Amino acid sequence: MEIHNPLQLYPLMNNMKIREQPKVPCEMETEIDRISNLPGHIIDKILSLVTLRDAVRTCILSSKWRYKWVNLTSLVFDNQSVLVSSQDPTIIKNKVVKIVDHVLLLHNGPIHKFKLSHRDLQGVCDIDRWILFLSRGSVKEFILEIWKGQRYKLHSSLYLCDKLSHLELFNCLLKPPLAFNGFKILTSLDLQHITMDQDVFEDLIYKCPLLERLTLMNFEGFAHLKIHAPKLTFFDIGGVFEDVNFEKTFLLSTVSIGLYVNIGNDHELTLGTTSKLIKFFASLPSIQRLEIQSFFLKFLAADMVPRRLPSACMDLNYLSLRINFNDMDECLAALCILRSSPCLLELELLARPDEQPAPKIAAKNLQEEDYQSCFFTQLRFVKIAGIFGVPRELNFINFLLANSPMLERMTVKPASQDGGWELLKELLRFRRASVHAEIIYVDP
Repeated sequence: MEIHNPLQLYPLMNNMKIREQPKVPCEMETEIDRISNLPGHIIDKILSLVTLRDAVRTCILSSKWRYKWVNLTSLVFDNQSVLVSSQDPTIIKNKVVKIVDHVLLLHNGPIHKFKLSHRDLQGVCDIDRWILFLSRGSVKEFILEIWKGQRYKLHSSLYLCDKLSHLELFNCLLKPPLAFNGFKILTSLDLQHITMDQDVFEDLIYKCPLLERLTLMNFEGFAHLKIHAPKLTFFDIGGVFEDVNFEKTFLLSTVSIGLYVNIGNDHELTLGTTSKLIKFFASLPSIQRLEIQSFFLKFLAADMVPRRLPSACMDLNYLSLRINFNDMDECLAALCILRSSPCLLELELLARPDEQPAPKIAAKNLQEEDYQSCFFTQLRFVKIAGIFGVPRELNFINFLLANSPMLERMTVKPASQDGGWELLKELLRFRRASVHAEIIYVDP
């Protein structure tokens, strides 16, 4: 069967004037010969660095290049590879489907990476047969991002891709078949704007025994995060959930976690005999980088807050906290984490003012007492942003400056310009334990 010309889908300029063939080789011919005689592995490398659209267009360079692109192991269909000038959803769909079908028809050899991420494409049934086609091969990386429309229900044949090492889904609905045995060699899982049941989530994580990186953002259908992943080293989560439990995550070194809902002062919580802080850190003995975002610090401070954690975070060198300085419990939780992090090198405090009541007068004395017995012998860099210069914020800054003998730089960025000069004067007045510490004031 004759192979159709791929340039029908990726047209070139055809209005060039045809010149008479010169009798002797010219410089242009020499350059073309160099291109034609490039080693195969160099051609493959070039093709891997350009968009799929440009890779297909290289077939005009010479006969040696004509069908090189059909052996690409990485196929990426995004807005750069598939250019559609129309805003009509039907035209967009037909154009994208035509190009993907054509490429898959002409492709020869294994496909190790398949990415579909066109921002104007909604979930279409054609995706089902593309996934079915890929499941019969040896795809290792599968990325599907549906930017418009409702959740796309993932075709069941994807769960048969037992060679997957990286899976990335956006705006999808996951319902694996009962016979699903898991992704045995999957090391990276990225799920954003997805829906699945509670048991499906737990089963999916449990059946990925080699999982090292896990990202969860804006999920629905489950609220209890039970993470059983012995190989996990990276965990990034942001969404609405009720609790998070780590099981055998002793290698977990990088965590970013954000709770996207304010639990409120009257929020009903299940208070146990163990502090949420203690429970959270108990399964993170190897934590090195920790980011606590949105309202998660408030969640950790909802019940008993110890002065120190039972076991110090000896490997923790970077800490970022989103904190409401007007919330006494959050301040105590932050101090608990700081006391338990003797090797901290870099600290970031992002103020989160919300509907908290004004601090009571008696709270100030208690806070000053809690500042004691906390010395940062390794802390080098501090960044504080979003503050208004209220007493509790200034007390925290004063506390850090007075107890950080190795501090090199503190950067302060207020929430607004109101009172900026007064804030700067207060900062310069504070005593510094480090003679080398500089305070950098950044305009909001």
